Amino acid sequence: MTGKKEPKDSRLAAARYQVDRLTQESGDDDEGSTAGQPTMEQRAAIIEMTIAQAIRRGDFDNLPGSGKPLKNLTGTHDPNWWIRQKIENERLTGLGPPALTLRTEDAQLDAKVDAAPSEQAARELLEDFNRRVIEARRQLQGGPPVVTPTRDIGDELARRRDRRDARRRELAEAREREDAELAAMSRRERRRALRERRRR
Repeated sequence: MTGKKEPKDSRLAAARYQVDRLTQESGDDDEGSTAGQPTMEQRAAIIEMTIAQAIRRGDFDNLPGSGKPLKNLTGTHDPNWWIRQKIENERLTGLGPPALTLRTEDAQLDAKVDAAPSEQAARELLEDFNRRVIEARRQLQGGPPVVTPTRDIGDELARRRDRRDARRRELAEAREREDAELAAMSRRERRRALRERRRR
């Protein structure tokens, strides 16, 4: 003990008073209670009363995550959920068992394939991914099983071309809409809009 007095907390003092009062009311003859100890029912009553008081004070209002859906309620049970959640929260890459790192990489693979500068680079990326999936399946070092499927390179490259064509069509349509809007504007508004477009 350092001799310092703890600051008084009125809520703590009120809870202690309630416990002492319930203990005195019950006496030492009650079944299940020892001298100076409240029974289980008394403890439950104190807890319920404390929670009700906290609700009335608004202690549970505006808590983090309030009104947001709970994550991971759907789907199957994953025994390694905590590892996966840690990797996602910390945005760690290259750490953990191959089953989890490959699963994370598989979810981001389409974006990486689309960002590849050429079709040959995309092909090499897919071949490397498939090779690592097969190696992880062959290893018998324990850990969770590798359930990540390999990718069919021909299908993935065809999907890459389709996505790229769809993006080009969207850009062309957006450009046509802008041109139509420009044509409908007055000369002054058109100049201003063209200046803004050049800045972008």
